[in-house]
Amino acid sequence: MNRRPNRRRSHFSRSQRTTIVTGILCFVGLIAVLQLWLFVASMNAFLGGDDGVLLPAAVVSLGCLGLNLGLLYYTYELDK
Repeated sequence: MNRRPNRRRSHFSRSQRTTIVTGILCFVGLIAVLQLWLFVASMNAFLGGDDGVLLPAAVVSLGCLGLNLGLLYYTYELDK
């Protein structure tokens, strides 16, 4: 018997995967800049005496982390 590993092949060609990964990297860069801006704005507010923005900023930052992890997972699944 000829047994092959039960591995799923991607239905995207190599150039299509390259385009998808480039788009994902653009989104990751945009999210990283958003997180940096969010950090600077929240630190500026905190140092100015307004600590009411810290919890919403932390929640949004965790949301950005979740988006980045989801994009990383999709990238790994794209390669299978």
